[in-house]
Amino acid sequence: MTMVALATCQRLAELHHDDRTVIEPLAKRGVTAVPAVWDDPTVDWTQFDLTVIRNTWDYPDRRTEFLAWARSLSAVANPADVLERSTDKRYLRELAAAGVPVVPTTWCEPGEEADLDALDTSDLVIKPAVGVGAIGAGRYDISDEDHRRLADEHVRRHQARGVSVMVQPYLPAVDRAGETALVFLGGEFSHAIEKAALLNGSDAAADGLFREQTISPRTATAAELTVAEATLAVVPGGADRLAYGRVDLLPGPDGAPVVVELELCEPSLFLGQADGAAQRWAAVITEHATAPTAR
Repeated sequence: MTMVALATCQRLAELHHDDRTVIEPLAKRGVTAVPAVWDDPTVDWTQFDLTVIRNTWDYPDRRTEFLAWARSLSAVANPADVLERSTDKRYLRELAAAGVPVVPTTWCEPGEEADLDALDTSDLVIKPAVGVGAIGAGRYDISDEDHRRLADEHVRRHQARGVSVMVQPYLPAVDRAGETALVFLGGEFSHAIEKAALLNGSDAAADGLFREQTISPRTATAAELTVAEATLAVVPGGADRLAYGRVDLLPGPDGAPVVVELELCEPSLFLGQADGAAQRWAAVITEHATAPTAR
């Protein structure tokens, strides 16, 4: 019998409902998939042919511990080196260096002064380089004195935790067109969804593991597919190593898509938004779980 762990966190010990939709298709393929909390000391990870990272959304404050656990597994999807790279958004620098269009970003390391005026706009997004969803992210209009003060305080809060800080322009086209997320399964494009604009104030409103967001199916454009495929091509070893991935795009100032995130660790896959997505995902998991190198 092939056994697969769908790794999650204690707050979602039975998985997010969208991720549970793959369990039945896997069973039909002879694969038993069970939720398992990644930091539960009672779990025997050696019993699984493959561990798939899913709802491990509490790792940002314990990233070192999380990555050490991932490296200890005999077979994990995505590979541990990919997880390490994906959980620090400084990978945007690598994408930009490779010629992939990304959201302009300035970086502020712990101990550095944040240059909030470097991006030639007063409408800014500030977020940690290590984080999930919109937790720890905020939007500020620094032309307002109070907003500038709140933005500076936001930066310092992350720095006090030893976390690098990202400062990006708020791209107003997202209010009209939303954000496009392209989901890839087994290195192949599966489906796309639209995420409505989310940030509209400081990070003080964030609570819990993630913020709920309006989601709907979307047809990806040729330009979006081209950028997403170029993004995945930058992954060391190529996209063929990946069981799953999600490329999040925003319309840039000229309307052309730019990358805001490359999610290769624990992204929502929005399986319920596309016919056959759960079945396609089950096929990919089965292939990885039964590969000769899985154990």
